[in-house]
Amino acid sequence: MASVLQLPIIDLSSQDRASVALSIHQACLDYGFFYLINHGVEDELLERVFDESRKFFSLPIEEKMKLARKEHRGYTALYAEKLDPTASTDIGDAKESYYIGPLAGNATENDLNQWPSGELLPSWRAIMESFYKQALRVGRQIISLLALALNLDENFFEKIGAFSKPSDFLRLLHYPGDLRSLDEEILGASAHSDWGMITLLVTNGIPGLQICKEKSDHPQVWEDVAHIDKAFVVNVGDLMERWTNCLFRSTLHRVIPVGEERYSVAFFLHPSDECVVECLPSCCSESSPPRYHPISSMDYLKERVRLAYKDGFA
Repeated sequence: MASVLQLPIIDLSSQDRASVALSIHQACLDYGFFYLINHGVEDELLERVFDESRKFFSLPIEEKMKLARKEHRGYTALYAEKLDPTASTDIGDAKESYYIGPLAGNATENDLNQWPSGELLPSWRAIMESFYKQALRVGRQIISLLALALNLDENFFEKIGAFSKPSDFLRLLHYPGDLRSLDEEILGASAHSDWGMITLLVTNGIPGLQICKEKSDHPQVWEDVAHIDKAFVVNVGDLMERWTNCLFRSTLHRVIPVGEERYSVAFFLHPSDECVVECLPSCCSESSPPRYHPISSMDYLKERVRLAYKDGFA
């Protein structure tokens, strides 16, 4: 049985930004994960997001498949994704999901998102758009604190174009509770690191999330992440790890089935497609040269998506 891990707790309402940045710095060194409390997203909105998510995933599969994933937006069915492409099993991860990409900022922009029928789910779009905007606000605050944690100007990532064109995604996730009919041992989400800058995650309280602090350990040691009601679990993504030359760790994590239906909501902050991710000068030296070559955000994410999905980047 895995041990239960208590991650550092970061209070976003604190007025002492220097102290908060220092705490985030240590959390990113030690775990690549932390809890975020007092983030400003209303409890009522969180409850409504989960309620609307349940309603969507309860629809007949025929209705959900009308919104099948296109342009990386919309519905992804059970077993369509395998986050660990090296896993020996042929079956995909035991979850279904729904992606919502950047919202159209004005009338001249195309909204590539797919939305469920207003007749079936009249409040769905408004609730998800509201949560998207609030999660984006929280995420930008964390990125600013991460810049301070790296001894950079708090607007550093904005100045280098990381936010010039929004590329952030909201993902609703549903993990079925009863998987007894399957012969193979499968996971809700196989072992992976996230791809972008940071991820904000909130769940309905059902356990299953585990992290492995040391990617190179064999055998891997997995620890359960305890639930804190209404808190976000925040973790570092691969591109932030590349920026920091592995100073901040993009930690391996997974979701295991626990015999109960599980819902979660993840918000992924990605740099703009054209943003070039390269080692920060403060994170390398003669004795610690850059470990990764510069790469655009889009090129990195396209390759990760190609490996995870049977149909590639669609």
